[in-house]
Amino acid sequence: MQSSSHLNGPTTAVDTSTSNWTVGDVMALMESWYPAATAQSWDRVGLIVGDPAAPVRSILLALDPTAAIADQAVAGPSGDEQSFDMVITHHPLLLRGASFLPVTDPKGGVVTTLIRSGIALFNAHTNADVACDGVATALADLIGLRDTVPLEPCGTDAEGHEIGLGRVGTVTETTLGAFADHVASVLPAGPTGLFVGGDENATVRRVAVLGGAGDSALEAARAAGVDVYLTADLRHHPASEHLEGGAPALLCGSHWATESPWLPVLARKIREAARAADVELRVEVSTIVTEPWTSHRVTQGELA
Repeated sequence: MQSSSHLNGPTTAVDTSTSNWTVGDVMALMESWYPAATAQSWDRVGLIVGDPAAPVRSILLALDPTAAIADQAVAGPSGDEQSFDMVITHHPLLLRGASFLPVTDPKGGVVTTLIRSGIALFNAHTNADVACDGVATALADLIGLRDTVPLEPCGTDAEGHEIGLGRVGTVTETTLGAFADHVASVLPAGPTGLFVGGDENATVRRVAVLGGAGDSALEAARAAGVDVYLTADLRHHPASEHLEGGAPALLCGSHWATESPWLPVLARKIREAARAADVELRVEVSTIVTEPWTSHRVTQGELA
């Protein structure tokens, strides 16, 4: 059984000898919870821009390093005239090399905005996905899964907890329709809602979740013997072929909605670590919905 309440990971690497942490201290804390070595080989995690020696008094947490998030970081905490000192996102700014980052380029604009304001940008991506208190566990906890274990195990962490992509757990027996209603009621509100694939009268006891794009784990969910698989970004053909092949039923939320529940968990972990170290630190979670879509319409046309 995997516990989902390990909020105080090892913090021995963090320098607590000063009244404020530095960017490097926060980096060390994140490394203790989400080691870069556990990220997938194609991923890019760590400090994107900023000075590890710079002091940190405030941190903004967000899913995506977009222009809107950079602008929010510059505006600073509510009621404060200073900008945030650091932004931590789940997604990386760049997954591939870039030869040019002019301010006219969207990503170049983010880099320029942050550097001009002295704001550090750090990310934890697939290393946060697989972690004991990471993205998958946050989603599992949000929808009420019990006795969770990784869907695709990849090892253990420093404290001996099993880690891996996704989570599998149980719920009190219900129907797919009722469970879908429950999931829709607790996922963060966004423009795309929740898609349901399967017999809504079917029984649901065992559930798999994977925040973000989950096409790659369709077979793992089937092999786990679950009744329903909740993920995001399911494409037409993989989803259709999967459902024709049998269980599990599918629930497809948005990428942002299925991964952003991790942000309040991370905020709590950082606040508790700062409090334990007697460090004054303000941590806020961005409420900006960084979906690419802005609204939803019900289509009503007919085929001729």
